[in-house]
Amino acid sequence: MAESPQDITYLVKQDSAFIDSLLREMRKRVVGQSYMIERIMIGMLTGGHVLLEGVPGLAKTLTVNTLAQAINVKFQRIQFTPDLLPADVIGTMIYNQHNREFEARMGPGFTNILLADEINRAPAKVQSALLEAMQEKQVTIGHDTHMLPKPFLVLATQNPIEQEGTYPLPEAQVDRFMLMVKVGYPTKAEERQIMDLVAEKEPAKINPVITPDVLSRAQKLVKKIHIQDSLKDYIIDIVMATRDPAAAGLPQMKDYIEFGASPRASIFLNRAARAHAFLQHRGFVIPEDVKAVAPDILRHRIIPSFEAEADERTSESLLQELLNHINVP
Repeated sequence: MAESPQDITYLVKQDSAFIDSLLREMRKRVVGQSYMIERIMIGMLTGGHVLLEGVPGLAKTLTVNTLAQAINVKFQRIQFTPDLLPADVIGTMIYNQHNREFEARMGPGFTNILLADEINRAPAKVQSALLEAMQEKQVTIGHDTHMLPKPFLVLATQNPIEQEGTYPLPEAQVDRFMLMVKVGYPTKAEERQIMDLVAEKEPAKINPVITPDVLSRAQKLVKKIHIQDSLKDYIIDIVMATRDPAAAGLPQMKDYIEFGASPRASIFLNRAARAHAFLQHRGFVIPEDVKAVAPDILRHRIIPSFEAEADERTSESLLQELLNHINVP
């Protein structure tokens, strides 16, 4: 017998209590950046990878490291550079002189949370090796395939202002990231708090708040969160409008979008909206959940045309116009 929305809401209110404790623990080290933290948690609750884009010094690495400590999972950070090799990420075959056989030596990619720092500095072969890990949750070393531990989450960063010595991510890999989050500067008050925290105090000790088992249970519950058929149709309308704006009543955008969002966008919008409801301690999705996560799901899946670039239209502005036009159920 299927559980009713009321039953799901009761379970969510019980099982989402750890969210507040997790946020309090992270606030010991991370000032502000509530938007980034919430989006990372959405990725964590859905098993979706997150791409963080922002200038250096905005606490991206600190946030990921703090989260890993608070969940008590294994964390690895890889600084991506142009001379990095696939073996530096996933591992390689080594010769064992004792038994005179080759055996697999696992790389730092065998972890729960992998921080791929400045991912766009790695060459194509490294990005290709990471692609299999992100999509299939497995890697191939030699002739053998090895499953990655659970949970497995890639949190990648890239610097939007420095392009020298970088390799733009292939569209296929960008599409594997569930969310692309634009990380902004702190406010004046937050900046003062950051300065005082770093200059006057030792880094706070982070205590584990939840275990991987609690996270796994929450991930299963997120999948059960109720979403009405009208909201599923709303998600489809948004995604279809990125592919054919004219059919959606936006003929002025027809020449501005070269390629629209893939079917992954529909899947990820559904999952992210449920996770957003979970963070609000709700067992059901409302339209505001969909609209809240739509920019992070779609901004890297809409490819503007040359005409859009000539008219200084970005994927952000096109998406906002689209969201303003589609009827909300």
